[in-house]
Amino acid sequence: MQLKINGSIKSFDDGLMTVEGLVGRLNLLGKRIAIEKNGMIISKSEFQNIILQDGDQLEIVGAVGGG
Repeated sequence: MQLKINGSIKSFDDGLMTVEGLVGRLNLLGKRIAIEKNGMIISKSEFQNIILQDGDQLEIVGAVGGG
């Protein structure tokens, strides 16, 4: 499966993968992130339910603290 993540094509051997599974594969578990899939923002509570498909386009951004 190929996904476009933040403008770069990434290949994965898995056929079916959830957004939550992808977050784990990218070592982002526990991080404060927001994910957009094909132009739609995904609620963190839905990460486990959203199945990724070949060709999906994702934007993943991390929260930055400051002060």
